[in-house]
Amino acid sequence: MRRPTHARARTGAAVAIALAALASGCTIDPSGADGKPPSEGSGQGGSVLAVKIDNVGPARPQTGLDAADVVYVEQVEAGLSRLMAVYASRVPSTIGPVRSARETDLELLRQFDRPVLAFSGAQSKLLPLIADAPLRALPPGKAPGDAYFRGGGRAAPHNLFLRPGALKAAPRASGLESTGFRFGPRPAGGTPETRRTVRFPAARFTFDWVEYEGRWRIAMDGERARTSEGKELGAATVVVQYVKVRESRFHDRSGNVSPFTETVGSGRARVLRDGRAYDARWERPTAEDGTEFTTADGDRLPFAKGQVWVVYAKA
Repeated sequence: MRRPTHARARTGAAVAIALAALASGCTIDPSGADGKPPSEGSGQGGSVLAVKIDNVGPARPQTGLDAADVVYVEQVEAGLSRLMAVYASRVPSTIGPVRSARETDLELLRQFDRPVLAFSGAQSKLLPLIADAPLRALPPGKAPGDAYFRGGGRAAPHNLFLRPGALKAAPRASGLESTGFRFGPRPAGGTPETRRTVRFPAARFTFDWVEYEGRWRIAMDGERARTSEGKELGAATVVVQYVKVRESRFHDRSGNVSPFTETVGSGRARVLRDGRAYDARWERPTAEDGTEFTTADGDRLPFAKGQVWVVYAKA
């Protein structure tokens, strides 16, 4: 089986196209004609902007989540959830509410080439690990003074927002090459499925297939997920990735132990696209690799073009 590699090549012409699209607010299709991310193995690679986003009731509706290329759903203390939104092909003017980082994020982000990580802070003993990680950490205090602001008519800590333009992160679509994801037409097989619910100890996510929209509408904790502008959230592909979730050595202010989600290794997954579900195997040999998804016969499993949600469910 061919394993995913951390591609770092991209042509100068492709860079110009990506930057022009970012300037105009366009979305760049994350897949090429052959189903691979753009210009894989051909030029210089790109980076991404990753933002930790609050996901408890008082933090909703979120802002800018609909523009993310990939949304990772992680378990945090007390069985709650938090989101890691990754931006490469389009960056909105505002993102949030922004919350704190976790140890899980450091392993997850090592697949990218020096990503920018925007977050509100972290447990004091975790900060040295963040400082040593191969990423650009830009929390308040290290980012430009106008990058973060309090607003939204909410109480702290659910009111910290980010102006990503102030970070000058300049993510580009080629930054998605290293995820290991492949995009293409719907493969044969699979089983019809129009609803899937994933439960954490204190959170749940439901994905409903809407044929006329060609996407999976998202509900969180029983309520339809929308942006702060009222736009319903939806994903072209949903990946339920079964992983080991164990205790870490860190905890929150209340003494709750922070879970650590192991994203390196292998296991099973359920991939939802086009109103069908596919049983898959995931493999990520090292933290520097992306995650490869294959069918039972070993073929790469392509995703539908558009936003991808990856939910880390406990195996």
